[in-house]
Amino acid sequence: MADAGHRRFVPPPRAAVAASVFDHPLFADVAGFRDLLATPGWPSVSALDARLAVPGLRLVAQDAALLADGLHYETRIAQGRLATRADNWHDLFNALVWAHLRPLKRALNGQQCRHIAAMAPGQRNRAQAALTQFDETGVIVRVRDSALLAAWDSHDWLALFAPGPWKEGAIAVATVFGHALMEQALLPGRRLVGKCVVVRGDEDTACIEAVVQAIEQDQVLTDPLQLRPLPLAGIPGWHEVQDAAFYADAAYFRPLREGRQYPLPLHIAG
Repeated sequence: MADAGHRRFVPPPRAAVAASVFDHPLFADVAGFRDLLATPGWPSVSALDARLAVPGLRLVAQDAALLADGLHYETRIAQGRLATRADNWHDLFNALVWAHLRPLKRALNGQQCRHIAAMAPGQRNRAQAALTQFDETGVIVRVRDSALLAAWDSHDWLALFAPGPWKEGAIAVATVFGHALMEQALLPGRRLVGKCVVVRGDEDTACIEAVVQAIEQDQVLTDPLQLRPLPLAGIPGWHEVQDAAFYADAAYFRPLREGRQYPLPLHIAG
């Protein structure tokens, strides 16, 4: 997910996060909650619940008393309670995404619960892994240029990240959905990789709705290999230095693995 390999990520303390970090485009979808992100103190779980007021969902403190119910995390959400750790970046971002993109979160939770019910206790299938990866690191990208998809298919990163198409809207990030991506982006300059569902379209909201419908209909996220990796630092303007040497770093802009193929993009319904 990042150029630091697979070392466990330790988020910085709140006091060490500069408010300017949240100016990055990756945080665009949670910009309306900047006061919860860029102020010195943490909101309590109850205050966060009152502020966000997510319909049908109550944020509850994740403590021993809550966990004593023995329910799966996703099952508890389906019953209307989101276990939330206090003073925790990961869970704060998760709550903000619930407030901003509730239909998408609901679709993921519905599929997770369906698979939990079908699996033996403690077992997970590949669909659950895909749903979790998208929940944590997901990005929805809209594209209207077949040549850009071909470049992405072959990991031709220089062609995919040519500034013109991004500036003209031939390709764009419809939403950064993954709350783990937001948490990791708290370290300035960190090079992250999003796991993407791609939609052929021109408008963010319609593309997000198409993904919601596809999840609900079990048309996507049935296997982790369906997710396209996108080195987010390669998007024009998303990293401080984007010269030839930067894009030549094969440890981050990885070549295509032999035999790797990606699904066709979703299309807007109707």
